[in-house]
Formats: sequence, C-alpha cells, structure tokens
Amino acid sequence: MSLSGKKIGFGITGSHHSHVFVFKELTRLVKEGADVYPFITDAVKHTDTVHGKAVDKIKKIEEITGKTVVSTIVEAEPFGPKIPLDCMVIAPLTGNSLSKLANAVTDNAVLMAAKATLRNDSPVVLGVSTNDALGLNGVNLMRLMATKNIFFIPFGQDDPFNKPNSLVADWPSLHETLQFALTKNQLQPILISYN
Repeated sequence: MSLSGKKIGFGITGSHHSHVFVFKELTRLVKEGADVYPFITDAVKHTDTVHGKAVDKIKKIEEITGKTVVSTIVEAEPFGPKIPLDCMVIAPLTGNSLSKLANAVTDNAVLMAAKATLRNDSPVVLGVSTNDALGLNGVNLMRLMATKNIFFIPFGQDDPFNKPNSLVADWPSLHETLQFALTKNQLQPILISYN
C-alpha cells in the first residue's frame, strides 16, 4: 500500500537516543509522499542531551516534514474533528508516555493527537523505547496491546542481560507496520529477536 497522500500524525517523545533512528523513518515517510504532521512532548521541546539540542531537533523535524511542530494540547485538539488523521504514529514511545496513554492521561500534544485519532476510529502505531516495558510498565504495555486500533512496531529486548526489562522497537519496520495498521492489521511477528 502506498502512503502517498495519507495524513500521518507523527508524535515524538523522549528516549533521545532513539531520535536519530526515528528521523530516518520520518524522512522515508515524507519521501513516499505521506502528508506528515509532527507532534512533540515537552521533553523533546525543552531538553538538551548528549544526543542533541532541543532547538536543533525541532528544526530538523520541521525541515523534514515542512510543517511547524505541534507542541501544545490546544494546537493538537483540531486533529480530531477538523483535521482528521489517517493514522497517528508515536515513535519513540517512552515508558512515561506509554503509561499515560494506557491510563487515558492526556497531558501533552502527542497524547492529545493519539486520543483524537482513536476517537475517530483510526489506527495508532506505537514504537516502544523504554527500560521498563517488562517491569512495572508491563501491565500498561499489555493493556495497549489489547486495545482496539492500537498497533505496535515489532519490538524486542535490546540488552536482555544488562537491561532485562528494556524493549525497543525495530525502527526500520515502522513503514510496514504503518501499512498494515491502515488496513487494521498488526504486522507479525510482533516479538522479535533484537540484534
């Protein structure tokens, strides 16, 4: 399935070390002709890390998509009734945002866009990147896996011996996962051996 012309929301949360991989997939979506709307959390908007300055990341996202990032709940709200998305992607999805989404907390632009997309009976694709997916957040992960219209980029343990509770999405599978999600199907296998 071509993604050309599809309205795709792309939410980016913390997990700053994953941004370089996610930006490659974001670029790929735009090159295929998807109409991509970027959403960010406060962690992305305000946090400088060894993986880059916030202002530089925002500039890069806006250069890739050709659109201004949506960073507030008020800015994100129209993406339900007025500008419906064909699909919403959240990648990377931190443990913090995973927990909030699973428990219906809507306190940032990314989660508001996801909520609006689900309300419109459209798919939401999640790319987990958290050290706690198999820890306290395991119950939230399972809740989302059993939720209608939520689909996951296949994921696996990135460092099972040093970080046994950590899961990370297979970023190059984002594109195919999105194609499957648009037909309301989950790309399989969802649990992978992560190399």
